[in-house]
Amino acid sequence: MIIYQIFTRLFGNSNTTNLPAGSLADNGCGKMSFYTTPVLNRIKKLGVTHIWFTGIVRHATATDYTEYGIPRQHPAVVKGVAGSPYAICDYYDIDPDLAEKPENRMKEFEALLARVHKAGLKVIMDFVPNHVARQYNSIAKPEGVKDLGEGDNKDWHFATGNNFYYCWGQPFSPSISLEAEGFEAYKEEPAKATGNDCFNNAPGRNDWYETVKLNYGVDYCDAGGRSEHFDPIPDTWNKMTDILLFWTKKGVDGFRCDMAEMVPSAFWRWATDKVKYANPDIKFIGEVYNPAQYREYIWSGFDYLYDKVGLYDCLKAVVRGECSAQAITQQWQNVEDIQSHMLNFLENHDEQRIASPFFADNAQKGIPALVVSTMLNTNPFMLYAGEEFGEKGMDEEGFSGKDGRTTIFDYWNPQSLYHGYVKRTKLTAEEKSIEKQHINILSIAAKEKAVTDGKTFDLMYVNPQSDEFNANRVYAFLRCHGSERLLVLANFSDDMEQVSVNIPQHAFDYLDIKADDYGAKDLISGDDYVVKVSPEEPVRLFVPANNAIVLKF
Repeated sequence: MIIYQIFTRLFGNSNTTNLPAGSLADNGCGKMSFYTTPVLNRIKKLGVTHIWFTGIVRHATATDYTEYGIPRQHPAVVKGVAGSPYAICDYYDIDPDLAEKPENRMKEFEALLARVHKAGLKVIMDFVPNHVARQYNSIAKPEGVKDLGEGDNKDWHFATGNNFYYCWGQPFSPSISLEAEGFEAYKEEPAKATGNDCFNNAPGRNDWYETVKLNYGVDYCDAGGRSEHFDPIPDTWNKMTDILLFWTKKGVDGFRCDMAEMVPSAFWRWATDKVKYANPDIKFIGEVYNPAQYREYIWSGFDYLYDKVGLYDCLKAVVRGECSAQAITQQWQNVEDIQSHMLNFLENHDEQRIASPFFADNAQKGIPALVVSTMLNTNPFMLYAGEEFGEKGMDEEGFSGKDGRTTIFDYWNPQSLYHGYVKRTKLTAEEKSIEKQHINILSIAAKEKAVTDGKTFDLMYVNPQSDEFNANRVYAFLRCHGSERLLVLANFSDDMEQVSVNIPQHAFDYLDIKADDYGAKDLISGDDYVVKVSPEEPVRLFVPANNAIVLKF
């Protein structure tokens, strides 16, 4: 399973103006119509099985769509001009920015869904369960559905029948200006609690001030501390599960659940059971950062969780030379019992781009990490659009500054995506090289049985730091399925490494390998070898700088 995350607003945009803090008219926007069969086939060429269309659901924006009957959002509580895709203002609607004809936005989404499925790919969409935009107002909800907050008793800070938390008797008074040109000052009284568990009326600039926390029956400000009230079932549980079922019936194949750990696991057990009853094949991917909660959320119905604070953080440190490659072993051991439920990645919309100065300043340095992420185990892998071209994320787009991340708040056109999918004649030599390597590595990960279905044997414990093996910069492991064996050597060094790799007798027994001379091919370079594979003497190889050898024998 290889997921391709696309920030839909940016992908396929043909407008190259890139005016900082520019409007939709200034900078343009990617459209759902861009995903034609040739484009989808190009994506599929990467080995992709699923596309996560980030920012599909209608969210708060400063762009005026009132002529289409869409309520205007107050700019004071919108981050950037385009707005954050995680400040949802209608769970049942599609972002009009992405439609050729905003009035036909749902039909255009349904057509996109059909095209993706016809191309042999599956669709993942965001489900943002923890918070909504401050001015949430669904105009697309099915008949008979009550809106979030409709019927709330605002005199109570907390009640199981309420969808929001309230700061009774206090107006919304954040540390930002509530003034905006052409608008009356934004008013909210009583103030609703803010999405990042800020339960007072005065969130700061660094809080998620544009969002409102949803109430799942947890009183975070009880006299005795946090308390749970799940009987009777909180109203929010029913409303949010209905939203999941709505999109499931549309044909969506999975949900990436934003900040899933901020929502009680009891809700997830209840909701995923109902959704998987409707479609047993649907996948739930959870953004959970606390390893102590991994097993609880998997037990609650999640198929996959981000392996962020484990493998991702470790690989980033190894690439940057801040820790030894030997540390990778501990990361897979920490989640060995739930390994198949962990989602590996090197970039996403929250993280810094590998090629940015904030990470590695060079896309090539991410290649050994890509090999480890995609080939160490049978986990799914997620690729962020632009990563395969070495996108640097160093534009100063407007609300988003020069921080090594690609904006999620502004209308923009990242150069690498424009080169890769709109004007391929403009691809630089470096972009072509990084793309070619990604296609090759992801193809190996997607097609080689030893990777997709095989056993793993970590070789680091028998290859400590020595003159013949640089364990600080080289990571070695075996993959095996039937008679197909791969010896993988990832070199995180800026220099070519000459290595002598010991393979212990235990590996020969565990993987049913016979000691012998083997004809072998490096699947990365295509070079042919003859290697003696034996527990009695090491395999000696040269591994290119910031690259890898995947020796199939």
